[in-house]
Amino acid sequence: MTTAEFDEEMLSTRKLLERVPEDKFGWQPHEKSLTLGRLANHVAAIPMYPSLVIHQRRTRPAGAASKVELLESFNRNVAEDRAALAGAEDRMNQVMPVTCTVSKPLGAILRKAVMNHLIHHRGQLTVYLRLLDVAVPGMYGPSADERS
Repeated sequence: MTTAEFDEEMLSTRKLLERVPEDKFGWQPHEKSLTLGRLANHVAAIPMYPSLVIHQRRTRPAGAASKVELLESFNRNVAEDRAALAGAEDRMNQVMPVTCTVSKPLGAILRKAVMNHLIHHRGQLTVYLRLLDVAVPGMYGPSADERS
């Protein structure tokens, strides 16, 4: 994963988080689903994962209770972790432990733990917004809402 890829995905993610209606943070589409607020907080926290993986530390992000807090948290995570990612670009092929018995190159770990994970939950978030009749922004080109 490169900083250019990271930057591109973070722009798309920010567009999506900006659409999350604060008054619907407690809404959930199904009893087994996360609430909109919890899912949005998770999406906002995923950009902190490069730093956690690169520096091999663990932390729990604080949950934002408002849209302003959500976007502030996202912006902070992006800024901090873009720096960690940029500082490790020359280490992407370095093999690191994933579990006690499995090791993978840092780039592969970041691709799965950050990008794939982010894209998966961002897709869930677009479905939530659609169900709430909120216009969905395009991620890799215009969305149906942007074309009409």
